[in-house]
Amino acid sequence: MDKWPTIPELVAKSARRYGRHVALRMPQLKGRRFSFRELSYRELWELTGKLAVWLSAQGVEKGDRVAIIAKPSVGWAVAFFAIQRLGAVAVPLDAGLRPGEVGRILNEAEANLLFASPSRYEELLPLTDQVPSLKEVVSVEAMPGALSLWDLIPEEGKAPPDVRLDPEDLALLMYTSGTTGDAKGVMLCHRNIASNVEGILEAINVTPEDKLVTIVPWYHIYGLTATLIAPLAAGATVSYTDDYRNLIEVARRCHVTILVGVPKLYHALWRRMRENFESDPIRKLLFRFAPRLLGKLIKKKLLTPNFRFFVSGGAPLAAEVGASLRRLGLGMIEGYGLTETSPVLTFSEPFTKRIGTVGRPLRGVEIRIENPDADGYGEVLARGPNVMLGYYRNPERTAEVLTEDGWFRTGDLGRLDSHGYLFLAGRKKNVIVLESGKNVYPEEVEWELSQIPEVEEILVYEAKKGGTPVVAAMIYPNWDELKKQEIEDKEAARDLIWERIKEAQKNLAVFKRIKSKEEITLVDQPFEKSTKQEIKRHLYVDR
Repeated sequence: MDKWPTIPELVAKSARRYGRHVALRMPQLKGRRFSFRELSYRELWELTGKLAVWLSAQGVEKGDRVAIIAKPSVGWAVAFFAIQRLGAVAVPLDAGLRPGEVGRILNEAEANLLFASPSRYEELLPLTDQVPSLKEVVSVEAMPGALSLWDLIPEEGKAPPDVRLDPEDLALLMYTSGTTGDAKGVMLCHRNIASNVEGILEAINVTPEDKLVTIVPWYHIYGLTATLIAPLAAGATVSYTDDYRNLIEVARRCHVTILVGVPKLYHALWRRMRENFESDPIRKLLFRFAPRLLGKLIKKKLLTPNFRFFVSGGAPLAAEVGASLRRLGLGMIEGYGLTETSPVLTFSEPFTKRIGTVGRPLRGVEIRIENPDADGYGEVLARGPNVMLGYYRNPERTAEVLTEDGWFRTGDLGRLDSHGYLFLAGRKKNVIVLESGKNVYPEEVEWELSQIPEVEEILVYEAKKGGTPVVAAMIYPNWDELKKQEIEDKEAARDLIWERIKEAQKNLAVFKRIKSKEEITLVDQPFEKSTKQEIKRHLYVDR
């Protein structure tokens, strides 16, 4: 493309085309009663313009940093697009960060203003005294005793500042945790996001008729690009919920056509489906001999007649889960990408026959495999208009991952088949290299053993036995399941889980197996996880 649009231009185009159409439809549950807060495209555009006027009056200018720390809401979206219309740089922060972490990032980014959730407002207000650049903390939703953006938006206002933006202007600072927990500021410009949005929309054909429901928060780049900016650029309606318990009901009430989530959601969904099939002889037979008929019944009961497909990203989806849902006639698109790539690099087709693939690159994206082994696996490198500008104030780290000719080192291991489909094996830093020279990918072993009912969570890693690398695992047991079997003692639980592991490992090659009970450790608490629900391995494994 000769010139990429900017983020405000993407939304302005939809506001002109689909003014009265619902842009945001946010579910709210009070007790057992559902209600929805809706905003049309025209209302969204007008509100962001009015808030941009207020921001400008506070001295926020093009290039200034404005942070947001809250769960997705109408106020979150209004704040984000107002920041973009001024040419300022949005700094979306994980809603779970503690005040000390927030303060460190705001100091590094030299943020001028912070939009916060009402529940964090009082806790974060003292940062105005601790961060020299920070002038104000504003709540994204109305609350007594807090300065709210809804109090700042006038009924009638001046025209927003006419800020000329270039696609190469910095739009986002996305902070991502490294292997030791240190956050890196990923610099993404308007071109990075716009090119990714256009690639996403071309790959999965989102239309104004689509009703997208997402559980992926917008402070994660996967959520921000794929479930907010991209569908709004297409004129679709976006709904967000973090209510896993009522997710299906929310999806039905929102007339879902596309459901976007992380693998943990689909793994749990498939586990419940499989248990349901196994418990009923008729459903068991249908799944075996007429899976599409069974899928139609599921779609009618749980989803909507117009449901198109699921989208999974942010972490690896187990091949069995994707293949099983597709067999039922429930489309599953798997995506792959990183914060540094804005984020999507590849998308699979919803009904692909290639089990385990994350698909082919989006238009404009190149993928190559560096130093492939005998099986074709090597580090995945990517190049395209969506690759970041670099890490903020960190040229050394930038040089480690960006080559001189523009290739980004993902740190992931994968292979390309003859048709250009990408298959991933896991993180390069996590691979277990055995004395025999064979590689074991922990993610593969984790999936197989996570099917054991008595295993709630599992982390597979490389341990040493007599100086030799071996496959080992830390396990948080499913105590509810164990207590049903009258097991409450930790050692008895370990004995039973080891017997289950020996049985489950028959599906794994011999070299991938845990060889003895001594390589199993039971932990007392669930593992700490990232926004993507991935275990924070660096907290438990000394590499």
